[in-house]
Amino acid sequence: MAHSGLTKAKKSKADEFYTQYIDVEKEINAYLEYNPNLFKGKIILLPCDDPEWSNFTKYFAQNFERFGIKKLISTSYAQESKDIDTIYQPTLFETNTPQFDIKKTKIKGKIFKLDNDISGDGKIDINDLQWEYLEGNGDFNSNEVKELRDEADIIITNPPFSLFRDFVQWVVSAQKQFLIIGNINAITYKEVFPLIKANKIWLGTGMGRWISGFIVPESYELYGSEAKIDSDGNRIIATNNCLWLTNIDHGKRHQPLSLMSMSDNIKYSSHKKVKGQEYTKYDNYDAIEVPFTDAIPSDYDGVMGVPITFLDKYNPEQFEIIGASDNGAVDNKYKTPHFKKHNEPYLEGKKRYKRIFIKSK
Repeated sequence: MAHSGLTKAKKSKADEFYTQYIDVEKEINAYLEYNPNLFKGKIILLPCDDPEWSNFTKYFAQNFERFGIKKLISTSYAQESKDIDTIYQPTLFETNTPQFDIKKTKIKGKIFKLDNDISGDGKIDINDLQWEYLEGNGDFNSNEVKELRDEADIIITNPPFSLFRDFVQWVVSAQKQFLIIGNINAITYKEVFPLIKANKIWLGTGMGRWISGFIVPESYELYGSEAKIDSDGNRIIATNNCLWLTNIDHGKRHQPLSLMSMSDNIKYSSHKKVKGQEYTKYDNYDAIEVPFTDAIPSDYDGVMGVPITFLDKYNPEQFEIIGASDNGAVDNKYKTPHFKKHNEPYLEGKKRYKRIFIKSK
């Protein structure tokens, strides 16, 4: 499967998945269309982000003046290793500066800053990045990086895949605007779903194949039929199970879903599981099963169980989120009494995959 590489990465804590420039640009453009002044006068922090390999710093540095950014900060994590010379390949950007020290690189994270025209060419861009070593290894949980978090207005990154839950808590506790990449299953994490339900965080504009893939080191196997090596020699793992998570508003989340009535769905739906079928209730929930987001009936006012990918189309003005079958704290009043201990939804005795429970407003 196309996402098996990411699953293995989570289990092995292999976190070197770098976002492609095109995906950063595409997602950010959607927020700027909704709010052109989003970054004006703001301090942006890009933790877990070494511009030697990551495209986040490159993108914001190149657009520093156009966006009206006040200050750009990015930090990298030092992966201490005896084989640092083989796993770490310093570029001319580093080796041409006096502060570069391969021994320090084993144990010290780096901080990159951009806020004025160092090169003297009359513009502020990637050529004006300044860098130095951090006191520690650049762990986002360190006091050193927490101070940078508290200074920032907006935090944007692709956090370590294996530490996503911790990172969400880290960024939410600071009460900052943020935009991060995670696995689709993160939707129902106990650290994440209550915030989605409370409309404090939501999905970004892109998920699944909207994200065109991640650049990985040569040591990673190229899993899946969609894995490839691009024209620049980058090794790309494509995936259909990732998403952007944010608390920054965008226009997509206010677009209402266009839906048919229950009877019209049964007559005209393009899905075999819906056309000519009846909507059935779960064995253990007072809710009907809706297997596809576009099959949500417009005229049903009860509780419905929908796929977790529904959240990509979720409009908080159109629907109310009741809970989720996985860590979703669904009120017992929506459960069948003798099934209350089962959170997984059952339909005719068969367990279904994770569901989000919703009602129409």
